[in-house]
Amino acid sequence: MASRRRLAGPAGVDRRQCRIAQPRAGAQPRTTGRLAVNAPVPPRALAPAPGAVLAVSGLGKEYRLYDSPRQRLKSLLTGGAHHRSHWALRDVNFELHRGQCMGLVGDNGAGKSSLLKLIAGTLQPTTGVVDRIGRVTAILELGAGFHPDFSGRDNLRFGGSLIGIDADGMARLEDEIIAFSELGAAIDRPVKTYSSGMVVRLAFALVTAVEPDVLIIDEALAVGDQHFQKKCVERITQFRENGCTILFCSHSQYHIRQLCNVALWLDGGRIRAMGATDGVLSAYEAHVRSQDQASAAADAGSQVPGQLAGLGALQSADTPPPPPQGSRGAIVAVSIADLGEGDPPMLRSRDLKVTVDASVLEGEQPHIGVMLEQSHGVGITSVATHVDGAAPVSLGNGLWRSTLTFPQLPLHSGQYVVSAYLFDSKGLVVYDQWYQYRHFLFDYPTPTPGLVRLPHSWS
Repeated sequence: MASRRRLAGPAGVDRRQCRIAQPRAGAQPRTTGRLAVNAPVPPRALAPAPGAVLAVSGLGKEYRLYDSPRQRLKSLLTGGAHHRSHWALRDVNFELHRGQCMGLVGDNGAGKSSLLKLIAGTLQPTTGVVDRIGRVTAILELGAGFHPDFSGRDNLRFGGSLIGIDADGMARLEDEIIAFSELGAAIDRPVKTYSSGMVVRLAFALVTAVEPDVLIIDEALAVGDQHFQKKCVERITQFRENGCTILFCSHSQYHIRQLCNVALWLDGGRIRAMGATDGVLSAYEAHVRSQDQASAAADAGSQVPGQLAGLGALQSADTPPPPPQGSRGAIVAVSIADLGEGDPPMLRSRDLKVTVDASVLEGEQPHIGVMLEQSHGVGITSVATHVDGAAPVSLGNGLWRSTLTFPQLPLHSGQYVVSAYLFDSKGLVVYDQWYQYRHFLFDYPTPTPGLVRLPHSWS
């Protein structure tokens, strides 16, 4: 990977404190580098705590909704309130220190993108304070500012000037940016001739060319091919290891678990939970499951008996999904030893033995993961070779196999399902997944309530 350098701007610019603040009611707007907005400041300190790189206090964003253009004009002329208020965010407070990586989760419309745009400065808050120290880089809408008639090289120079890279800095960084984007000779073609993937490559390479103090990422890993995603994850990981503070918004809970040491769950524009990543994601997953169960119950209530029977047969068909387009690897087979007949079949052994076969490009050793869940309930466990310090066995010609064994399966009687995952050599990028692929029944001879049997003793 090409090396990266911190770009030194003019004195007092690279290590600066940027604030978006509001004056108290009746006070005159200040001119000390803050943007003044006519809204009260919440009763909190404006400066970050010692060691904090980013501090958000009482942050809120209101959108005024008018029933018609006439009502909007009437409000402008009379100063009266002829609107309905929609608060995309309200009373958001947190601090991040150097080197922390925070994952942002929540349903669609929860306010995640609004929060990131407020922190980046592309939106102005209605209430509250954002204090940020140092260079802030935001990856929000990759390629949105590129001019289609300009070449990729011209767009690099123009886009670089917009994010604070001067002509001398761009001259030093240009070759590294082009090398990372892997555009080659296409860099001198008009951007309108690029595919969407090429635009994304160029944009990501540009905005991450200079390591920031605060990096804001909004679903950037959901675009591009797997090779590019891997490079993105590696660069973000290197930033984190170098002490960069990161805000990472993604629907990929796997990436949030891998990259983030703290998580924030937004619900309806307010903080629902914030803390250690595993605890917050577990609570959010329970929320998502409850939504899925309610939706499934509503769908089942609207189906006639014949349709329900067909749906059940479809769900238990155990049909492998097609591999992702442009994938660098794919799962070939997933099997469970000692399954009997029936649909779903009964596990006849006391041990659960799952074998996963996968194919990847020559020269790369992949990693394999397996997740065990109740068929219509909660997750039980997930394991992966890269987490356990294990490795798949090479079968030659790019084929790999891992066999996972749970001895004396400590589960009570019920119906369970196995999912399989294929990762890259570092366990960062998901090449393929067979989600909830193989259902089976397990019968424990003693009928006791609960989910698992934990090791225990009586005295």
